[in-house]
Amino acid sequence: MVDFWASWCGPCRKENPNVVAIYKELHSKGLNIIGVSLDKEKSKWTEAIAKDGLTWTHVSNLKFWDEPIAKQYNVESIPATFILDASGKVVAQDLRGPELRAKILELLAK
Repeated sequence: MVDFWASWCGPCRKENPNVVAIYKELHSKGLNIIGVSLDKEKSKWTEAIAKDGLTWTHVSNLKFWDEPIAKQYNVESIPATFILDASGKVVAQDLRGPELRAKILELLAK
């Protein structure tokens, strides 16, 4: 899963506990997450990672909406999540809560 977010994004921070729970439950079964931040300030970004307990890999060019990875995925609002299958193809996007967990479980069962 590729998760686009930022420390300053209220809806992103509200969803983080759900993503943390899903990761803790399903990482050992094959779930991996890459967090891509649209932050501008490294200190706020890294502080949010620590505070929210986001233990997966994170990247950011600290370029706000000019984040090249976000442009590659045509991200126009955050939070934005892209679920990829084993071959790297996007199979779902922008799912939250129970729908996100259900889709990940479905893919991991294949």
